[in-house]
Amino acid sequence: MTNQDRDHVVEHVTNAYAEGRLDKDEFDERVHLAMTARTHGDLAPIMYDLFPARPAAPAPRPMTRDPRYASAVTGGDRLGAVAAHLLPLCGLSIIGPLIMLLTGGKTSPYIRRHAVESLNFHLTVLGATILLPFTIIGIVLVPFIWIAAFVLGIVGAVAAVSESPFRYPLTVRVIK
Repeated sequence: MTNQDRDHVVEHVTNAYAEGRLDKDEFDERVHLAMTARTHGDLAPIMYDLFPARPAAPAPRPMTRDPRYASAVTGGDRLGAVAAHLLPLCGLSIIGPLIMLLTGGKTSPYIRRHAVESLNFHLTVLGATILLPFTIIGIVLVPFIWIAAFVLGIVGAVAAVSESPFRYPLTVRVIK
C-alpha cells in the first residue's frame, strides 16, 4: 500500500466532511485511521458508508426465443417445425423430417433448423436400433431408446411452438 492510496481515502473523507456527511470527531478519527493504515483492508472500513449503495444490476432475462429467428418466425414456420418433430412419431421415422427439410426448409430457416435436428436425431435412433441388437444389453436398451425418442419428439415439438432453442441429446449430427 502506498501513500497515494492513503491520500485518496483522506480526500474522500475530506469531501464527505465538507458536504456535512461527517462531524468533526468522526472526520478526525477517519483521517487518523487512514494515515495509520497498513493494508488496503484497513482502508475499506473507513469509506464503507461514504458512498451510496449501488443499485443491484437487473437480473438477465431468460432467453425464450432463438434470436436468429425472433422476427422472421410465422405461424406457418412454427407448424412446419412442429411437423418435423411429430411426423417421426407417426411412423415416418426419417421420412417426415426429410420431407419438411426438402419442402419448408427451402423457404424458412426456422423449419430447416428444426427439421435438420429432428432428422439427425432419428437417424441416430435408427442406427442404434439396427446396431444395438448385436449385443445382449442392446436388446434390452432398444425399447428404452424408442420411448426416449417418443418423449423427446414431443419436447422438440413444444420447443418449436414456443420458439425456444432445442437440441436432441446424444445425437450424431451428420446433416448440417
